[in-house]
Amino acid sequence: MKTIRLVYPQWQGGEITRWIPEIEDKGEVARGYYLGAMLLDFLVPGDPESTFRVPVSLSGADSRTVQDGVLDRDIIAAQTEAALGILRVQQPDRIVTLGGECSASVVPFTYLNKRYDGDVAMIWIDAHPDITLPGDVYAGYHAMAVTACMGIGDRKIIQHLPSSFSPSRILFAGIRDWERDEIRKRHDEYGIGYFSPDDIRNDPGCIGSWLDSCGASKAVVHFDMDVLDPDEIVAAVGTVPEGLLIDEAVDLINAVASRKDLVGLTVAEPMPRTAIRLRSMLRRLPLMV
Repeated sequence: MKTIRLVYPQWQGGEITRWIPEIEDKGEVARGYYLGAMLLDFLVPGDPESTFRVPVSLSGADSRTVQDGVLDRDIIAAQTEAALGILRVQQPDRIVTLGGECSASVVPFTYLNKRYDGDVAMIWIDAHPDITLPGDVYAGYHAMAVTACMGIGDRKIIQHLPSSFSPSRILFAGIRDWERDEIRKRHDEYGIGYFSPDDIRNDPGCIGSWLDSCGASKAVVHFDMDVLDPDEIVAAVGTVPEGLLIDEAVDLINAVASRKDLVGLTVAEPMPRTAIRLRSMLRRLPLMV
């Protein structure tokens, strides 16, 4: 079984500057996911021979455009093709993805779903459902990641994806912010299962029961760091209260791996606020070039 690490520092899917007012340089904030992915790779070093980095542009943070309802759509489409190119060459059986914003999961998960002929369940651990569509009030592609995995969304991006997931094979875990009424209504129409943090605490076996009933022998897990409780750690842009504790999130992911053949794991949405501010400070010092 061939396992690779995919460092996928895509930041263009987020429109996040309004939520981090303590950092004045909005370009630095916009590209914060890039630094976050690099830090994840640094904190848990992988085998250099099995680590591959998706080329992601760092330009354009000050001149972003919405195309057909998706912010920076053409850049994201090009980076999607670059990520797919790596997977076509490497043909991995398992993928660890370090993002980057949430859309870093779309390419590896749809690749793995194709690789295993649809015999894959997708557990999306997140504070939000990420089922926004082009034309919604928020144009960030990271909020469209799950719908993209379902084959719904911008044609220029999703036409290249290897497969799509059925809603019956998707589970939201840790969700606690539906964002807008139309998102909750859309979720109900799709019929995707979900458990809140309290659901998981009150019934620790709920994830296992869903996995037993989903019909898939394999699983991929998306771990958005905004699922974590901000009273314990602020590791992402989102700071919705009453999230999962670190130990609870780790236990949840390990429970999935013990129940199914875990073929994909993404860690996404790291926003290193302190590191960004330190870098900004260091760049203002003399002799720092």
